[in-house]
Amino acid sequence: MLRRLGPNQVSTMQHDSYYYDRSSVRPSERHAVNYDHPEALETSLLVEHLKALRDSCSVQVPIYDLTTHQRTVETMTVEPRRIVILEGILVLAHGELRDLMDITVFVDTDPDLRFIRRLTRDTTERNRTIESVVEQYLRTVRPMHLQFVEPSKRHAHIIVPEGAFNQAAEDALMAKVTEMLERQE
Repeated sequence: MLRRLGPNQVSTMQHDSYYYDRSSVRPSERHAVNYDHPEALETSLLVEHLKALRDSCSVQVPIYDLTTHQRTVETMTVEPRRIVILEGILVLAHGELRDLMDITVFVDTDPDLRFIRRLTRDTTERNRTIESVVEQYLRTVRPMHLQFVEPSKRHAHIIVPEGAFNQAAEDALMAKVTEMLERQE
C-alpha cells in the first residue's frame, strides 16, 4: 500500500517506539516486566505526537532498543503527511488513540503463525532462547493478547483475515484511503 500511495504522502509510526525506558531497572530484572500490557507503553506521548502531526508539526519519535529495553539517545524525525499509518498490536486498545484515527484496521493472524513469527524473531534478532520465548509467551503474551488485543478488534473498521497477505482487503483499504484523500482536496 505504501508503494501505491507514494512516500511523500505517507508517514509511518510504530507503537513499539513508545515503550517506557527501563534504564533505571537493573538488566537482570527487566525480563520480569510485562511488555505486553498497554501500560508498558507511553501512549500519552504518542497521542501528543499524533496531535502535533495533525497540526502540521514534525515530531521526534523515540528509538527503543527492544533487546535492552531502553530508549536510545537518538530520536527519529517523523514529518506530517496527508496519511499517517500507526502500527501496533495494542493501538486499538486505547480509546484516545482510536479517537485520532480515521480508519482502523485489525490484521487477524492465526495464533500458531503469530507464535512462530515471534519465536523466529526473538531467537534470531534478539538472541533469546527458545525456552525464554515460550515462557514469556505463556506468562504474558498469550494472556495479554486475550485480554487486550483480541477484544480490541471490535473497534476496527476493517478486519483483515489471513494475516497481511490479503490482496482483496488491501484493495478495499486502498480504495477507502483514496476516497478520503480526494475529499480532502
